[in-house]
Amino acid sequence: MAVPWRPGPGAAEPEQAEQASPLDRAAIEDCLRRATEHLLSLQDDEGWWKGNLETNVTMDAEDLLLRQFLGIRTAEQTAATAGWIRSQQREDGTWGTFHGGPAEISTTVEAYVALRLAGDRPEDPHMRAAAEYVRASGGIAATRVFTRIWLALFGWWPWERLPEMPPEIIFLPKWLPLNIYAFGCWARQTIVPLTVVSAHRPVRPAPFDLTELHTDPANPYPLRPLAPPASWDGFFERIDLVLHAYHKRAVRPLRRLALTQASRWIVERQEADGCWGGIQPPAVYSLIALHLQGYELDHPVMRAGLAAFERFTVHTEDGARWLEACQSPVWDTCLATIALADAGLEPDHPALLRATDWMLAEEITTKGDWAVQRPQLPPGGWAFEFHNDTYPDIDDTAEVVLALRRVRHPDPAKVAGAVRRGVEWSLGMQSKNGAWGAFDVDNTSTLPNKLPFCDFGEVVDPPSADVTAHVVEMLAEVGRADDPRTRRGVAWLLANQEAEGSWFGRWGTNYIYGTGSVLPALVAAGVPRSDPAIRRAVRWLEERQNQDGGWGEDMRSYEDPQKWSGRGDSTASQTAWALMALLAAGEGPGGQFAPGDGEPRRGSAAVERGVRWLAATQLPEGSWDEPQFTGTGFPWDFSINYHLYRLVFPVTALGRYLHGNPVLGEVRRGT
Repeated sequence: MAVPWRPGPGAAEPEQAEQASPLDRAAIEDCLRRATEHLLSLQDDEGWWKGNLETNVTMDAEDLLLRQFLGIRTAEQTAATAGWIRSQQREDGTWGTFHGGPAEISTTVEAYVALRLAGDRPEDPHMRAAAEYVRASGGIAATRVFTRIWLALFGWWPWERLPEMPPEIIFLPKWLPLNIYAFGCWARQTIVPLTVVSAHRPVRPAPFDLTELHTDPANPYPLRPLAPPASWDGFFERIDLVLHAYHKRAVRPLRRLALTQASRWIVERQEADGCWGGIQPPAVYSLIALHLQGYELDHPVMRAGLAAFERFTVHTEDGARWLEACQSPVWDTCLATIALADAGLEPDHPALLRATDWMLAEEITTKGDWAVQRPQLPPGGWAFEFHNDTYPDIDDTAEVVLALRRVRHPDPAKVAGAVRRGVEWSLGMQSKNGAWGAFDVDNTSTLPNKLPFCDFGEVVDPPSADVTAHVVEMLAEVGRADDPRTRRGVAWLLANQEAEGSWFGRWGTNYIYGTGSVLPALVAAGVPRSDPAIRRAVRWLEERQNQDGGWGEDMRSYEDPQKWSGRGDSTASQTAWALMALLAAGEGPGGQFAPGDGEPRRGSAAVERGVRWLAATQLPEGSWDEPQFTGTGFPWDFSINYHLYRLVFPVTALGRYLHGNPVLGEVRRGT
């Protein structure tokens, strides 16, 4: 379990560093060698890497509920899934959304219902403890909208008491607020099928009741008072009342046309592997929506969609099963390629060539939803998953380009073409403020987040520091550091530094990730290491270093940054991010020359302690133990443990410690 941050070394650290034994370079080289060999051993024969992507048990509970709704749940699947859900229950009877995090009511309710489906009884001690927590936390009425939608499918919650989202939203033009393209790509893929489900309001017979989860069984669906009409909440709550009235009086021809158009929109976005967007929420709701629209289970669209879940299923040695919310092969492969190259593998190493060939084959050359805002922009770039041509993302594209640039491929023209297309597509996806979001351009409206329907996670995709930094680093690597668009990105990063010196991390946890992304990018783009922004960031990282020498940051920094910013148990991935930032800022091994500075680096006690922590905590197999969640889907609401992060980032950091960062012109092999 995560514990509050322990004070860092502070002013006493230089003296402590002098007393510590000097780093044994041979020991660090051996640590890197074992990590590199382990990473190489994980490569697939086709050239890709993919670590498991672990989230929370709502994925598994909803899988059982989906199968119950469609009538395809089997005893074997149920028992295996229930075994996993039970294994994740904490001593107090609850479930959380990340390792060591607090109990979470919606997750606990969904896990409880799944175990009821598996035959666990309300009077069983583990179930009784869960139910007591749910009632003490407000009961089912206190859960998020998405949980209550799942319960409404079986009559455990009334559809009339859920926010209304009419399918007619599909007709709104893109210049109107709250059209489907005002939402982030993950949200629009979820909302469109849910409008279909909401229009049908289906109810399957419930196999049991859930009275034990209500605070007052005599009044299980208490009304909440409306917010003041002058507030956004109050305004949208009253709009919701109007939409509920419209549901009863909808113009039938228009409603049928909207349902048909929404169904067509869903089918057109099914990927080659049968999934939607490569992520779980759109997939489950799309299957339910299409089934309600008359698609039988043996229809090719339905068969492919259900088969996709089998590929997302992880089977454990003890017979349990759990589902990945998504799969990350492109992301993992480009990060692994960068790590191995920076660790000292020759640029034409067979593993790097296989990875390059696989990444080249994954380039997206067709237009997707991003073209709604950029219709004239030629396609290019890469997605996160195996198959997701509709939604390439800017973050993956930047890192793939950085990876390709590190490899000496026998067909350099082919690589150069892919790099050029990726660079031009990324530049075309720059938002008006000079920064970059993950999937869309200028997806910055604040209205979608205010809808009663949207009470779980981000539903828009505004620019973020981590994505912007990766693009800036990539543009500097390809010789575009002086491009006006790159300079606008640099200016945005400098303007969005937190007061204490860090940067917010949208897609990784959190300020350590943001800072670990931004510092290498700024230095690569030509910002002097002596710049006050860089020195403030260095001081912040040094202050946040744990007493054991590592760095860590708990997910709670999204909710309470004052207490948790840069604070938490040391982890391998977050220690590596901090080291990558400090090394880029010139805080490297003493005696090495920083390019352009003209003076040797001063030895950094913080860096040496961080490297020593990585070496001391490495497992015999070459990796690191990391149960903590350091990846982010939605800040605070949806957390991720990327199982490969604990390996690829330490390899990168140790490689740069020993050999330098090639993007910064540092290559010190053999020194």
